[in-house]
Amino acid sequence: MHTDTKRCVRAVQGKDARFDGWFFTAVLTTRIYCRPSCPAVPPKPENMTFYPSAAACQQAGFRACKRCRPDTSPGSPEWNQRADLVARAMRLIGDGVVDREGVPGLATRLGYSTRQIERQLLAELGAGPLALARAQRAQTARLLIETTPLPMAEIAFAAGFSSIRTFNDTVREVFALSPSELRARLPKKRAGVTPGVLSLRLPFRAPLNPDNLFGHLAATAVPGVEEWRDGAYRRTLRLPYGHGIVALTPQSDHIACRLTLSDLRDLPVAISRCRRMLDLDADPVAVDDQLRTDPLLAPLVDKAPGRRVPRTVDEAEFAARAVLGQQVSTAAARTHAARLVTAHGEPVDDPEGGLTHLFPSAAALAALDPESLAMPRTRRTTFTTLVRQLADGRLHLGVESDWAEARARLLALPGFGPWTVDVIAMRALGDPDAFLPTDLGIRRAAQELGLPSTPAALTARAAAWRPWRAYAVQYLWATDSHPINFLPV
Repeated sequence: MHTDTKRCVRAVQGKDARFDGWFFTAVLTTRIYCRPSCPAVPPKPENMTFYPSAAACQQAGFRACKRCRPDTSPGSPEWNQRADLVARAMRLIGDGVVDREGVPGLATRLGYSTRQIERQLLAELGAGPLALARAQRAQTARLLIETTPLPMAEIAFAAGFSSIRTFNDTVREVFALSPSELRARLPKKRAGVTPGVLSLRLPFRAPLNPDNLFGHLAATAVPGVEEWRDGAYRRTLRLPYGHGIVALTPQSDHIACRLTLSDLRDLPVAISRCRRMLDLDADPVAVDDQLRTDPLLAPLVDKAPGRRVPRTVDEAEFAARAVLGQQVSTAAARTHAARLVTAHGEPVDDPEGGLTHLFPSAAALAALDPESLAMPRTRRTTFTTLVRQLADGRLHLGVESDWAEARARLLALPGFGPWTVDVIAMRALGDPDAFLPTDLGIRRAAQELGLPSTPAALTARAAAWRPWRAYAVQYLWATDSHPINFLPV
């Protein structure tokens, strides 16, 4: 979008927050870059230039605006609605792969050469993988500076910098302030900071309807791993350097995020996974406008716009839970999963609630005795085949997964039909166009609305909803009185 100058200028002049994260405005006279909705007086059009990423602005020598804080914009929805090389690379960079494994590790995961990845990222985003990772490190550093009392040396290494000097130089270059100056700008009388706990605000594009989003997560929560407590969805997180516990509370203009981490180096990964689970980088206006073109869907959208797709923080975990939930009730699926968690999950300490374990790893599940699984033999075979292939690497489900390839691999497994594959594609892999025409709730809703109720006919009608059929599923599910559709009280 950043190449459409007239459209970008209109967005900046209108302070249109819908475009935050889609592009960034760099002001040639001040050498500052902003989000489109910056509250400052818009510059003259001839003094504006536009970039597709904060990293590209930084590489071009612009520093972040101190008023609108463009580095904290919602992420571009492009990376969660596409499955091409650039989108998969961006999801991996957001998951911290470049910091942990370098650009060669990123290339290995994607199956391309480093040169090809760098060339495509530079062409589309104006910055290569190292610059994009550097921008993320700068944002992480700012968060730690502003939300913790940690010494600057600890913040530098937690944010992924290799040295204190690089940390200082980067922060000063990106924000035009030293790390100590950034901290000095904070209010003198801040609320007491709990040691080891980070309190953050996760932005999103409005509107956001929290009902089905948090309702689904709470209604399907696995005891010990997830819970709804005091108006927040809480869960344990398995992370690259350790583990964490997150509490997510919906607010009118953000999601309040309270994080406890065993290793602060996991902060950017934890934030990225929570944003992905809550689908916070979606463009709800584009989604809803498309679905409103169907006169039978339009009333559902108008009644409660901004529905998101509840996703996951762990793709392999969700796939295992999808199999546990085949042909049983939500309560039965939770019971099955809770037994596995108690027997094979890793214990964690949760002083603030009732979380007790991490969900078992694929390796732990692959090592269990199949006879201990209280389920029909055919589903037991499905489950054990899945976790063994996940454990030995024959099947990989992650943010970088090619959606078509992952679907084909899942369909080749015993006991995997279209419903199971599509629900994994929708909620684990993040395919915004995944559709469930055989789902009983979808067929019932379609019949009540006057839509075709047979899978083939409904699929044909749903072609007009593409590429947002996963969001149509949320609106159709919401016609039911199931607890997944209501914000818990």
